Amino acid sequence: MHIKTGPIERHTLSVTVDNESGVLARIAGMFSARGYNIESLTVADISADDAVSRITIVTTGTPAVIEQVVAQLDRLVPVHKVTDLTVLGEHVERELALVKVAGVGEHRIEALRLAEVFRANVVDTTISSFVFEVTGASSKIDRFVELMGEIGLVEVARTGIVAMARGKTAV
Repeated sequence: MHIKTGPIERHTLSVTVDNESGVLARIAGMFSARGYNIESLTVADISADDAVSRITIVTTGTPAVIEQVVAQLDRLVPVHKVTDLTVLGEHVERELALVKVAGVGEHRIEALRLAEVFRANVVDTTISSFVFEVTGASSKIDRFVELMGEIGLVEVARTGIVAMARGKTAV
């Protein structure tokens, strides 16, 4: 079987699965066994009865590799549906980060000023540090972290990307 080569593309996949033990391990194992990389992974229950979870996976590969990933995910027993949001069209992606910054005096003032520009919320503060909560596109968070690095960045925790197709119907 010959797989066509092509440009490496970033794709966001939405996978609905049974909310049961071992499902995430099976999906991660499928990626690992085939040498595919997961750049971002988020999982959460999405049903009232705790029966179904949604996994959002960001991965990269050639169009042929992405097509193969989607097909292989779709064949796993606990998987209900796989949607390639990138192929589907316009979709919304967001990520949340907690960013700890230390500083006093002018550094403290600058950290608060930048947080305001990025619409970051202060969720914890001490005399010498802040923890900011910032939400948005990954590029926005990357830039916020980069700028805070010049002030006194201590630590970063990121959720990974969550995504949803635009429009009135569920996918």
